[in-house]
Amino acid sequence: MSYNIAGRAIKNEYLVLTTIAATVGIAVSQLGGSDKSSSSAPVSVKEDKTITGETPEEEDFIRQFVSDAEGSEAKH
Repeated sequence: MSYNIAGRAIKNEYLVLTTIAATVGIAVSQLGGSDKSSSSAPVSVKEDKTITGETPEEEDFIRQFVSDAEGSEAKH
């Protein structure tokens, strides 16, 4: 059996092979992923630059609260 595509007769076998090749090509291209060696290690609360507050006292309070919460998580 063949299909008429753009005025040309295309055999069923060619359509199947093209579909399989396209599926495999898309799957392989999606498996690339990022490099695991570039992932950063956890940063301690005292060195974390993302913790900000309006005043230094507020930053100290946030850092203390997070370190206490991390400490209580380790106990459970």
